[in-house]
Amino acid sequence: MRFEWFVAQRYLRSPYRPAVLRLVTLFSMIGVAAGVATLVIALSMNTGFRETLQDRLLGVTAHVSLTRPGSGGIKNYEELATQLARGAGVRSVTPAVYQTVLLSFAGQARGVVTKGIDPERERKSDQALQRIAAGSLDFSADAEGIEALLKQIAEEWKVSPGDYVTLTSPQGRLTPYGLTPRTRRFRVAGVFDSGFYDYDENWCFMTLAAAQGLSGAGDAVNVLEFRLHQPELAGEIAEQVRQAAGPGFSTTTWMEENRALFRALRLEKLVTAIFIGLITFVAGLNILVVLSMTVTDKARDIAVLRSMGARREQIRTIFLWQGISIGALGTLIGLVAGYTFSWVAGSYHLIPLDPQVYAIPYVPFHPSVLDGLWITTVAMGISIAATILPARAAVRLLPVEVLRYE
Repeated sequence: MRFEWFVAQRYLRSPYRPAVLRLVTLFSMIGVAAGVATLVIALSMNTGFRETLQDRLLGVTAHVSLTRPGSGGIKNYEELATQLARGAGVRSVTPAVYQTVLLSFAGQARGVVTKGIDPERERKSDQALQRIAAGSLDFSADAEGIEALLKQIAEEWKVSPGDYVTLTSPQGRLTPYGLTPRTRRFRVAGVFDSGFYDYDENWCFMTLAAAQGLSGAGDAVNVLEFRLHQPELAGEIAEQVRQAAGPGFSTTTWMEENRALFRALRLEKLVTAIFIGLITFVAGLNILVVLSMTVTDKARDIAVLRSMGARREQIRTIFLWQGISIGALGTLIGLVAGYTFSWVAGSYHLIPLDPQVYAIPYVPFHPSVLDGLWITTVAMGISIAATILPARAAVRLLPVEVLRYE
């Protein structure tokens, strides 16, 4: 055992230290542990929100969307979809017709987004169609020829499979009485639960033919949706798709459509790290106080060590080891407490949320090993930095002056 480490541990564990010094040392260790644990929990919560929202968005929305603005839609969509599906990184290409309509049921009305799809192709790529909460994925018309749709709307509407709703499209048709809105009646075949509240609340599915009839656009779609093997490469593949489609086409990615959301989460993570990191900084100041008091309390011992041949570097290292010991133990306790809480809360969904406000029904915790590494680095850096001034003060003590009156 090195001499410096031996002396540092004797100072820290000595039962004869002043009570106030032992108390401040304990508070310093608790402060480091609290700062590290809080930072681990906060960052795992932020990461959980970001990854959960991202996973749910990618499960129910397109990774790349191809449109043709100002041209009345995409006419040759089947041929174009077959051609573009051969591109590198593309998992599937599905045509869709989007429009905003007024949905009426039981004397109530609200605006919703309808999506016309090819059920067989869409079911393989859209997780919402794989999570039918009630009813079935059956878009066939009933005995009266009324077509079906899938919907998940607000609980207060109490819509269930077998109910009938009315959709009114603002894309009107010209009649002898002027322009009148298109209105069609649909049967609710089932309700879906994608787990993403905003999507469930405001969307419904119908067949491609039904959506084209409701919009009056004829045999055309307004978007081709691409699902990719690697969604993070959406930007590169979107540019390749746009060039392959030809002039007049435009592409957007899931990252562009949700840029504001993920930018806000990144900013929140930075602000959280800065402000909670101040707890660890305050704990570092406590370490500085502990070591400064130790220098005063052990001035005679330091003088004796110096007079017996201890070098300045050895005295400095003694205090360095004391700061490292306090910081390391506090950091270890904080990491264990933070990761344990994050794992338990994330696994058992201990903290519920209002999905109407937060889009998900519970607080997700996804602790990251990388976050733990840089938190440990910062905490230990602060602990070591707090030893500089006390160590310099200990080195500057003159043994003759200290021992003169002993």
